[in-house]
Amino acid sequence: MYKQVIVIRTDLKMSKGKACVQVAHASVEAYKKAGWFSKRKWATTGAKKAVLKVNTLKDLKKIYEEARKEKLPCVLISDAGKTEIPAGTVTAVGIGPAESKKIDKITGKLKTL
Repeated sequence: MYKQVIVIRTDLKMSKGKACVQVAHASVEAYKKAGWFSKRKWATTGAKKAVLKVNTLKDLKKIYEEARKEKLPCVLISDAGKTEIPAGTVTAVGIGPAESKKIDKITGKLKTL
């Protein structure tokens, strides 16, 4: 199985709409980094996604670094600062699509948003 996971910070207290936009940015940008085979396997098996949460920037960066170390397609999202939070604020991480078991090694203990 293949999936994509988005991890978002809860300490920023973003509105639901703002958080949704950050999740969407992370999803699209991580997808762009995935290889053709992973994209195809993910798309043909239901395009599974999960949105998980962390409480701090430190936790978010740790997830991102672990994903990079495992050579998973991943992206760190920073906000443009046009609405609720200052420009450059790191809000989310997108990982995958990639094999579920590889992503689960990194995010398997996180809770859903």
